[in-house]
Amino acid sequence: MSSPLRPADSVPSEPGGARPLRSLPHRVPDLGAMVLLLSVARHGSLGRAAREVGITQPAASSRIRSMERQLGVALLDRSPRGSRLTDAGALVTDWARRVVEAAEAFDAGAQALRDRRDSRLRVAASMTIAEYLMPGWLIALRADRPDTAVSLLAGNSAAVALRLLAGEADLGFVEGLSVPEGLDGTVIAHDRLVVVVAPSHPWARRRTQLTPRELAATPLVLREHGSGTRQVLDAALAVHGGLALPLLELSSTTAVKGAAESGAGPCVLSELALDEELSARRLVEVPVAGVRLRRQLRAVWPAGHRPAGPARDLLSLTAHPSSGPGRG
Repeated sequence: MSSPLRPADSVPSEPGGARPLRSLPHRVPDLGAMVLLLSVARHGSLGRAAREVGITQPAASSRIRSMERQLGVALLDRSPRGSRLTDAGALVTDWARRVVEAAEAFDAGAQALRDRRDSRLRVAASMTIAEYLMPGWLIALRADRPDTAVSLLAGNSAAVALRLLAGEADLGFVEGLSVPEGLDGTVIAHDRLVVVVAPSHPWARRRTQLTPRELAATPLVLREHGSGTRQVLDAALAVHGGLALPLLELSSTTAVKGAAESGAGPCVLSELALDEELSARRLVEVPVAGVRLRRQLRAVWPAGHRPAGPARDLLSLTAHPSSGPGRG
C-alpha cells in the first residue's frame, strides 16, 4: 500500500533510479502553505502564525485544513490553549522546512543572477542615435540606476545588428527601413534626411527644389554602406537611376559634415545631426521634391529575448517625448 504522503501515481523511476520531474505531484502543498505550517510550529498558535504571514486567522485555519485534506493526514491538534503538531505534522513540518530553505536558496541565487545582469549594460547604437539621442537617455538612466555600468558601442546599423547577434550587446538602436534579420524591435522615433551644402555651393542659391534625378546623378559626400542613412538614400533614389559614385565615402556623421562644410560637395544627413550647423548657417538645407527621405529609428534586440533589467529601463526612456522629432 502506498503512503498517503507519497501518492502511487507519482512519476515512475527511469533506469538507474532517477525520477524525471514533469510536474509536482498533486499532493505536494504550495510553498505558502508550508511557510504557514512552519510559523504555526514556531508559535504554537494559528492566530500568531496568521499575523506573521499577513493573513487573517480564519484564512490561516482554512489553509491548514486544505493542506490536511491534500496530504490526507491531520497536521494539528487544536485546543483552546493553542495548536500542537501531530506526529505526522511534525514530520511534514521537517520536510517543509527543507523545502522552504531550498526555495530561499533558489531565490537568493536568482537574485544574484539579477544583480550580476543589472550591474552592467552593453548598448550598441548607430552613429546618429549614439551622438545625438543616447547621451540624454544615458543621463536619465544613471539617475534611476546609478550602480549600473554602461558601455556604448557606436557603429553603423549593420554593425549594431552583428553585435547583438554575437551576444556582444544587450540592446541596440538602428536607423533604416526594417528590423534586421534575427532581431525583434520597436520604432522609437521618426527621422528626416536632409540635403545640405556649404553656403558657397551653387545649390545654396538656387530658387527651385532639387529633383530626385538631379540628386541621384550628383556625386555626394556619403556615409558608408551598412549605415542606416545610406540604406534609406539608396532605396529612395533606386527608381531615379540610383546614386552616382560617391564624391567621398566616410564612416562618421561628423566627418561627412566637416567635408560638406569645407565645400567638398553636397551631403545627406539626419536633421538630428544638423541643428547647430543649420542655425549657424555653416550649412544650408536644399529642398528636394518628389522623394521621401524619412526613416524610422528603432530599438532592437535578439529575437525572442525581450529586454530586461537596465536594458528594459533604457528602452522605456526612449518613449519619452524628448527622445526625438516626429514621434509616432
